[in-house]
Amino acid sequence: MTTTENVAIYRLFQLISPSLPIGSFTYSQGLEFAVEAGWVKDRNSMEQWLNTVVSSSVATLELPILERLYHAVEAGELDELEHWCNYLYSSRETSELRAEEKQRGQALNTLLKKLEIDISMAESIDSHPNQLLGMCIAAQYWGIDLESLKQGYLWSWVENMVTAGVKLVPLGQTDGQLALINITNTFPKMIEKAHSIEDWMIGSFSPSMALASSLHETQYTRLFRS
Repeated sequence: MTTTENVAIYRLFQLISPSLPIGSFTYSQGLEFAVEAGWVKDRNSMEQWLNTVVSSSVATLELPILERLYHAVEAGELDELEHWCNYLYSSRETSELRAEEKQRGQALNTLLKKLEIDISMAESIDSHPNQLLGMCIAAQYWGIDLESLKQGYLWSWVENMVTAGVKLVPLGQTDGQLALINITNTFPKMIEKAHSIEDWMIGSFSPSMALASSLHETQYTRLFRS
């Protein structure tokens, strides 16, 4: 392994860390309402909820688009970037999910600029900012390979969701760790599933998450922004 590859793995850790100042910890993606409604009430039901989301949304929408954005950034294909960024935004079913997409993207773009990473490619397309494109630009700059980026993105997503669940249900820290183990056991299959998805198959198929997210907009008390 070269020195560049050795450093790249640490840049990946940095990119997916909860300490990255883009506010990932402030979103639950409908999980807060699912707990409020009693749909999620213990570790088992939380695992079922998150496994459904990763299988029918993250692996069928976000990971395939992440792959396409990565290759488009690599090749400098602005039309492809704009197409998939717009596709991602239009696939977010609720105002909260769309706001989250833009807010995360804006925060990451601001951070990358301060780290002196060129994001002109993202600024030159007619699309709302999103986190996936920023991650791909940073990955190219830091020499992070696509498979590692996919693995890192999945870990970042599940860590944020389980942390939210531990606070909301609430669960103990041990239950949180067990949930991480059980859910991540499916991740190799999720990456294989995402890789096999053709363009026409890309989309989110999680009506329960969309319903929870829309109802969260008017929830009386909230800890999370979505």
